[in-house]
Order: sequence, then structure tokens, then C-alpha cells
Amino acid sequence: MSDISPIDLTQRLAGKVAVITGGGSGIGLATAKRMRAEGARIVIGDMDEASGRAAAAAVDGLFVRVNVTDQEQVDALFDTAAREYGSVDIAFNNAGISPEDDDSIETTELPAWQKVQDVNLKSVYLCSRAALRHMTKQGSGSIINTASFVAVMGSATSQISYTASKGGVLAMSRELGVQFARQGIRVNALCPGPVNTPLLQELFASDPERAERRLVHVPLGRFARPEELAASVAFLASDDASFITASTFLVDGGISSAYTTPLS
Repeated sequence: MSDISPIDLTQRLAGKVAVITGGGSGIGLATAKRMRAEGARIVIGDMDEASGRAAAAAVDGLFVRVNVTDQEQVDALFDTAAREYGSVDIAFNNAGISPEDDDSIETTELPAWQKVQDVNLKSVYLCSRAALRHMTKQGSGSIINTASFVAVMGSATSQISYTASKGGVLAMSRELGVQFARQGIRVNALCPGPVNTPLLQELFASDPERAERRLVHVPLGRFARPEELAASVAFLASDDASFITASTFLVDGGISSAYTTPLS
């Protein structure tokens, strides 16, 4: 008879409290469902009250309306999680935008640039800072920041501020991962390839050619499903990833490693 106990992966996150920004839809919502299925308590942070409340209800969690560019609201989000559930063990800093007026550097004006920087980069700074206040006291925690494959390679279909913001997220995540490693806190950057979410659908609806130009370069021949990213986030949040920190965690269908597109 074996002395090895069976591993119950459905309870991999049991007893953990996860805060997810941008949790009302897309990757955030899929991750909330995945983490709840693995036993975590979920706090959804989102600007959209309707989708945020629906997401929280779907995972028997808590919704906090938050503008991720506002320091007081971000602090309140993480403080509420700690107060209501007792800890902040996982922070999935995932909120982001990709508006149409963020395009080539030749046509993207400063207000468009700044808005994207605030939502995509400043928010990760604010959320990481708020999460770390709790995690350093606990001596444990996992922070996953959503960057992008465009943080590691150039794109001919430019979204200049989006690309720059995700490069900033990647660099900040590396530094935090190194800085807080010996305090029991892991920080990793999730770098998705193109994901079939409302954000991507909205971006490409008005420009099918841009969508096709991107899709043709994905070796797997399709965009990712939100659930595939959610599985990666749940792994990084769990003790299965206990020796992974300051990493560039690419989940991109091979796009960042492809020199030529394979024959179908």
C-alpha cells in the first residue's frame, strides 16, 4: 500500500483569498471561476458594476467597484478583501484597456497615450503596492500582473501606448519579484498572446485585416481562450509554482518564438 496521499488539485487554492481586477469579463472572469473551483475566496474589482456584481455572484464572492487609477479606491479594494476574508493571498492585477485612438506613434495623441498608461501601468503599481502592504505582514503571497506578448517583441500593427505600458508591467514585475522573494512573496508577469475576449473582439471588429495579420503569425493557428489563461494564472497563484518568481510567463501559442509561420 502506497504512503503517498492523492493530490486533490480541485483544492489547490483552498483557504486563499484572491483579489482580481478587471474581474467582470474576459481573462479576469475566467480566472475568478477557475480560482473559485480550486477553493479560493474571490474579490472582484471592476469599474462596471453590472458585470462586476454578476461575476461576484457567479463565484460566491465579493464585488468592490474600483477605478484602478485611483489610489484611495485601490487601497480600499485590498483593505476590504483583508477585512472581509482575513487575508490577501493572491493579487491578479489584470485590468487594462486597448482603445482605438491608441495606434501608431504618428497618430496617437498625448491624452490617448496617458489614459492607457494610467489604466494599464499606473494601476499595476497601485495594486501591487496595496497588495504588498498585506502580504509583507503575512510573509506570503502571489502577485500576477497581466503584461502581454508585445512586451517581448515588436508588433507591426502598433498600439504604441499599450505596448509601452505592458513593457513597463513586465519590468516592474521582474523587479518586485526579485525585491520581495525572501519575504515569501512571488511576483510574476503573465504575457498572453491574443486572447478571444470582448476587448480583442472590439478592437478587431472594425479592422478584420488587422485581426488576420495577427492570427496568421500564431503557430497554433488560433487565438487563446480566456480559460487557458485562467489555468496559467491559477498555477502561478498556487504552491505548484513555489519556485517561480520574477518570470516572464508567456502563454502565447508560440507567437514570440516564431520566425516564420508554419505551413498548415
